[in-house]
Amino acid sequence: MCVLSRSLDARGSPEVSYFSATTSLFLPPPSSSSFSSFSSLAVKLVGSMALSGGHKDRELRVHESLDELSTDLADYIAELSEASVKERGVFAIALSGGSLIGLMGKLCEAPYNKTVDWAKWYIFWADERVVAKNHADSNYKLAKDRLLSKVPIIPSHVHSINDTVSAEEAADDYEFVIRQLVKSRVISVSDISDCPKFDLILLGMGPDGHVASLFPNHSALEEKDEWVTFITDSPKPPPERITFTLPVINSASNVAIVATGDSKAEAVHLAVDDVGSDSPSVPAGVAQPLKGKLVWFLDKAAASKLEGSQFSA
Repeated sequence: MCVLSRSLDARGSPEVSYFSATTSLFLPPPSSSSFSSFSSLAVKLVGSMALSGGHKDRELRVHESLDELSTDLADYIAELSEASVKERGVFAIALSGGSLIGLMGKLCEAPYNKTVDWAKWYIFWADERVVAKNHADSNYKLAKDRLLSKVPIIPSHVHSINDTVSAEEAADDYEFVIRQLVKSRVISVSDISDCPKFDLILLGMGPDGHVASLFPNHSALEEKDEWVTFITDSPKPPPERITFTLPVINSASNVAIVATGDSKAEAVHLAVDDVGSDSPSVPAGVAQPLKGKLVWFLDKAAASKLEGSQFSA
């Protein structure tokens, strides 16, 4: 795998260094004629960027195929799980729905199904549709059918929402559950706020740039006091949902955003590139852990509009 490192020089201009991840030899930038072969690899773009509030780490991994992306995602999750279990004795992970769950499928296969310490996992949802757990729209059902039922996770460690109450009550109940688990240190607490500090929050992203159930221009984006909030007017069905708030997402130790397909390319560009105040902002662009790491997992189609990427679907 090759690595493309991007940073800013003292004048704020981009500096680009190309090097081999296997030999650590610095190489000259590829010519336009050679870039097609260079970009045909599962290329990993590693960058640091300074944002308001200090220096933040951001990593972009762009893959040739969904199979390569899925393998890298499984490796990433397994490594974080191992590190967290070694450090804290548990791994607190929050999932989302959609295509993300399918891309996590390799965790059900060898070697992960045997090497991951599944008994130490505690499962949460960064957002959920307020529907019955057996409903086709349920993120819980999706994860249970495609992942959780195929690995030896302890059932009592799976924390889904109360599906028998209103969206508002479900959000309140879920926040209460999380607060109890923060008290018992199953979930860490942020050292810069009172927010929970999940070991990993996994997010998909919609074509409009929404993450969890935080949609563009929605008032839920402005929620600062609650850990879990609710909406009853989701722009995509079903309308009633609960969602982690931005302070909770941005208090995590690790956040990963997974986006694939050319329908996500514009939103990836708006979220990742420095597009300026004249361009529309997207929720994915403000998902950035304050004292953690953000990793984007992209295929070439989703990365095709990134500035200077030269990736094409």
